[in-house]
Amino acid sequence: MDIKEIRKQFPILSQKVNGRDLVYLDNAATSQKPNVVIDAITKYYREYNSNVHRGVHTLGTKATDAYEGSRERVRQFINAKSVQEIIFTRGTTTGLNMVAQSYGRANLNEGDEIVITYMEHHANLIPWQQVAKETGATLKYIPLKEDGTISLSDVRNTITANTKIVSIALVSNVLGTINPVKEIGEIAHQNGAVLVVDAAQGAPHMKIDVQDLNCDFLAFSGHKMCAPTGIGVLYGKKELLENMEPVETGGEMIDFVGLYESTWKELPWKFEAGTPIIAGAVGLAAAIDFLEEIGLENIFNHEHRLAQYALEQCSNIEGMTIYGPKERAGLVTFNLEGIHPHDVATVLDAEGIAIRAGHHCAQPLMKCLEVSATARASFYLYNTEEEIDLFIRAIQKTKEYFGNVI
Repeated sequence: MDIKEIRKQFPILSQKVNGRDLVYLDNAATSQKPNVVIDAITKYYREYNSNVHRGVHTLGTKATDAYEGSRERVRQFINAKSVQEIIFTRGTTTGLNMVAQSYGRANLNEGDEIVITYMEHHANLIPWQQVAKETGATLKYIPLKEDGTISLSDVRNTITANTKIVSIALVSNVLGTINPVKEIGEIAHQNGAVLVVDAAQGAPHMKIDVQDLNCDFLAFSGHKMCAPTGIGVLYGKKELLENMEPVETGGEMIDFVGLYESTWKELPWKFEAGTPIIAGAVGLAAAIDFLEEIGLENIFNHEHRLAQYALEQCSNIEGMTIYGPKERAGLVTFNLEGIHPHDVATVLDAEGIAIRAGHHCAQPLMKCLEVSATARASFYLYNTEEEIDLFIRAIQKTKEYFGNVI
């Protein structure tokens, strides 16, 4: 990977923030966009902006080809068997809600169990809370070990014959933990449950093969992987999706509409009501091309090196608590003793460094960690060791500033 050449493709990285070169370390929240993605979206709006699936004119045909071509591109990206298994959504949250509301409500009853972990993002927690209330099912949590990982023995002890759904993040957005979802899925299937994977923090950084994982559903967002905001993907096994009812109804997803009865289109369109996110899909296809040209394995290895380098440098800072396991994805979540994470983020912003501070949509995990909030630096393919050095110096400056204030 030629990081210098890669960085040239991201125009936002060349700007200054507060008089300093931007150091963008908030990639777990959203990634920046390369020129090829920006250009693809611009080309759609400038040259063939039209609705899809409806018109027979030239622009409509070009837009439809691009939109459905993106679906095929996503199928290849995650190695799904069929484009019928690829549903375009607004993002991971929408996809997980669709599974909870459509599959969950139809297949859960009183006494059934939904199993998740304490490290789940709210998007993979609240939908299951709501469905549990509606159906009488029980929500159960796999225990979290002190290092921020889960053990397969605890998974086996938590999942029972009453478990119907196991939903888990591939990568924790706070701890950086990479969960053994394939092995968890095997345990789930042995007990007759389906496996739902939140891949929001996984799809941008590592190669995903849904057939190898044998997951039943998987959701991810485009905006964390160099694509636009507002576009995401829900993968589901065809046999499961065929038996699910759409969550949204209206135009585009129907086959026949009568005065009192309607029928749905075949997959995947029965789950895509209304005008779809056409420009977003075009941008997502361009982003996938961009990432695969660099290589997902190369991206993962680069981020892993950055995370290990950051951990080594942080270990020398007195009063700094790091959360999560040593082997992790490309992020470091931390607290500085006596300094609120929001204050840390504010000082770093003055140095041109963007990090995230707060509960990261993971309040139950914050409770497990016995903190109200943390700060998080998260890395992507365009970040460098030099930027981590700037981050470390800014942390030291933060400590000095608040030490003098106190």
